[in-house]
Amino acid sequence: MIFIDNIVATLQRTGGISILFRELEQRLTRDKIAFTKISYDQTETSPGHIQTRPRPLERYRPCKLKHPKHTSIFHSTYYRIPAQKDNLRIITTVHDFTYEKFVGGLRKLVHSTQKNHAIKNSDAIICVSHNTRNDLLDLLPDITPEKIFVVHNGVSSGFYPAKERALKNQVLFVGQRGRYKNFLSVVKALSMLNEISISCVGGGPFTKEEFEILEKNIPGRYKHLGYIDECELNSQYNNSIALIYPSLYEGFGIPVIEAMRAGCPVIAVNSSSIPEVAGDAALLMERGTPDEIKSALEKLEQSEYREKLISLGISQAEKFSWERTYQETLSVYRQLLPNSI
Repeated sequence: MIFIDNIVATLQRTGGISILFRELEQRLTRDKIAFTKISYDQTETSPGHIQTRPRPLERYRPCKLKHPKHTSIFHSTYYRIPAQKDNLRIITTVHDFTYEKFVGGLRKLVHSTQKNHAIKNSDAIICVSHNTRNDLLDLLPDITPEKIFVVHNGVSSGFYPAKERALKNQVLFVGQRGRYKNFLSVVKALSMLNEISISCVGGGPFTKEEFEILEKNIPGRYKHLGYIDECELNSQYNNSIALIYPSLYEGFGIPVIEAMRAGCPVIAVNSSSIPEVAGDAALLMERGTPDEIKSALEKLEQSEYREKLISLGISQAEKFSWERTYQETLSVYRQLLPNSI
């Protein structure tokens, strides 16, 4: 039996972590592999789940779970371990070290304490990239390297090049926009170019400060599309000049590979996991400054170069799939329970 602690659903509506575990659950169901999802959503209706009413500060507490009679896997979506380990083999997926690198004070202390506790008490650790694995070993050098498995995230088959594109004079920005995500550099770059607009997906509504910056630099050339479904996101990738993903740090960077699979050129920064994911199929900048972003967009005006980048991106995206992620995760499960899964 596999127990999946779906605590991440109490923290976010969507995002890479949610996508990852949804893809795993769909395939476990498909292959009739027994698993139970511990759900904190009282409207949850899917079969094979334990509906649990969240306790105060549930996110920060050990998962309350009745001990199984037989040895089982416990896999939390976000850095939790069971209250008692009897008959459980614990797996922790490490997504990144954003808090450790970019957040300070009490938030960092609370997050890192819980994450480190989960890592140190796990029988196996899955990292979503080699870069994340390296970060883990730098920050927690006492962890046994043999316990760490690199399993890359995947990309949905719902992203693909459309037969007919209606290319808009826009760039796409997907995800959070704060601090190390480097959103301000994109706005400043567009202020140096005529008429190119920006469409943002996810990451929450624009803040008052963002509105002021956008109005000052590119008035009338921005919009927020909110949270859109996969079909609409694929359309946006197909119809955009490029995905600009100037983040200074990522554990993986799923939008990069989504855009590539959809035939959308990618402009990103040559840092953290991005070169591992993008290979030679993205236009990589050194620091993601406004001038670098401006130059990258101007380079994409060369149709021959643009088509080359699209072709390279489609080939690079073929290296990643959620099926591969699932099979490699299943392999980790089977190493801990060789005769049960």
